[in-house]
Amino acid sequence: MTGGSVYLADSNILIRLAHREHPLFPVVRKAMNELELRNIGIAYTLQNMTEFWNALTPPLARNGFGLSIEDRANDAKEIVEAFLRLTDTSAVYDEWRRLVVRHRVSGVQVHDAHLAASMLAHGLTHILTFNTADFSRFDGITAVHPAAVGAALP
Repeated sequence: MTGGSVYLADSNILIRLAHREHPLFPVVRKAMNELELRNIGIAYTLQNMTEFWNALTPPLARNGFGLSIEDRANDAKEIVEAFLRLTDTSAVYDEWRRLVVRHRVSGVQVHDAHLAASMLAHGLTHILTFNTADFSRFDGITAVHPAAVGAALP
């Protein structure tokens, strides 16, 4: 797998992609369409799917989106069928451990380090995310905001 031909979708991308009424849905959809036109694949991880489910299914009163489990199950199935899954391996763990120690990562930021480790272990270089600054510390990772997809591509 070559890094230039596949982007990892951050959890915030998958969440907006499934929540079609979200104001950022059109931005994500346009970015995904542009990547598809350029034959650039999209990948996800188990962590992405966990965060996706965690954000979309709890009720609004519990800081979630309150969307139905049945609909999210269908969305998850579509993601699994359309995107490439990056599996957790011992190489991902080794890379994650290296990153969190080298960059002194703590707290919730360990999740971003895990995504970066998955990318590096699987040879990916680009992540599609609304939180580009979260990945700036990781050498070899290029974070691309969905609104900048057209400008970021050759």
